Amino acid sequence: MLNSSIKQQVTPVMDQLELFDIANPCIGVCQSNNRGYCLGCLRSRDERFNWHLKPASERAHILRLLVQRRARLKQKQQNIVTSEETPSSFELF
Repeated sequence: MLNSSIKQQVTPVMDQLELFDIANPCIGVCQSNNRGYCLGCLRSRDERFNWHLKPASERAHILRLLVQRRARLKQKQQNIVTSEETPSSFELF
């Protein structure tokens, strides 16, 4: 058991999210696709609305989702470019 002087020195470890404000990922494009996701920041309508009022943990979760969405979008774009570069057998004749 810790004595009282050591207990007073031990402070709870704060989550890093509590120390720094999480910036808004908006890049000023502000156009939505047909599914409601912004073409600029890739957030859904719900994720965009009241960003500043959402708790830090929710904003951090949204930012992790955005990383995944960007990776999927990049992969999709690479697949499209690759399929355009590879001629099909019908294009050879």
